[in-house]
Amino acid sequence: MSASINPTVRRRRLGAELRRLRELRGMTAEEVAGRLMVSQSKISRLENGRRSISQRDVRDLCEVYEVADERVRAGLMEMARESRQRGWWHEFGDIPYSVYIGLEAEASSIRAYESSFVPGLLQTREYAEAVVQGTQPDTDTTAVKRRVDVRLKRQSRIYGENQLPSLWVVIDEAVLKREVGGREVMSDQLFQLLLLSERPNINLQVIPFQHGAHPGMTGTFSLLEFPESADSTVVYFEGVTSDLYLEKDADVRRYTNLYDHLRAAALSVADSRSLIQNYAEELKQ
Repeated sequence: MSASINPTVRRRRLGAELRRLRELRGMTAEEVAGRLMVSQSKISRLENGRRSISQRDVRDLCEVYEVADERVRAGLMEMARESRQRGWWHEFGDIPYSVYIGLEAEASSIRAYESSFVPGLLQTREYAEAVVQGTQPDTDTTAVKRRVDVRLKRQSRIYGENQLPSLWVVIDEAVLKREVGGREVMSDQLFQLLLLSERPNINLQVIPFQHGAHPGMTGTFSLLEFPESADSTVVYFEGVTSDLYLEKDADVRRYTNLYDHLRAAALSVADSRSLIQNYAEELKQ
């Protein structure tokens, strides 16, 4: 697969174009589903990019929407073909959050809030192993290694050629206090945070315990933005059995505003580094 083709993003763009064509015809998803004798949920999943789109699906929808321009049809069919290719993450088998990985691989900006552990893009291998083992106790050794390997390969967005232009992370002080993997593993993790926070594309802030209640106490989330204007910003929530993605303008505005409140509640980047340094040195004693 060409490195420039991201199947997850292709599905989103194709779904958005199919939604646009449906709306131009003044049809509801329910009406389209009735014409094709499929469920309304299938049409919704095709349009939001959460389901693979076959070339047959595109052909049938083009018939319903009366798309006569062969160039438009051919472009949609090519996008459908590309959307069914395999991303690098498929080499590792079944990864439950593969949709997120595809979005992360294409994002130009990620704003993340975490209350319990260091975000995956910033984790050391030993810390990642402890997180997976602790949060998924029924996972066997092979599966743990696979998930950790995927997590570390995702970090090419920080170290690789396709470097993420902007990563802004806000964490609760509890993340620094919880000794995931033991004192040595946690110490190494905190020193890595200090090292990574020096990179020009990474901003790291900590919300101190002294601040008290704050909006992030309702749950963790991430905001992903993309270089192409056609790709809407996504609000992502990781779940135990399934993940949630929000793309409606009202939802994006709400969580963008919430994130601004979190950044305001947090210590400055410099003061956050000092706090992390203190915790790291305590663990070395």
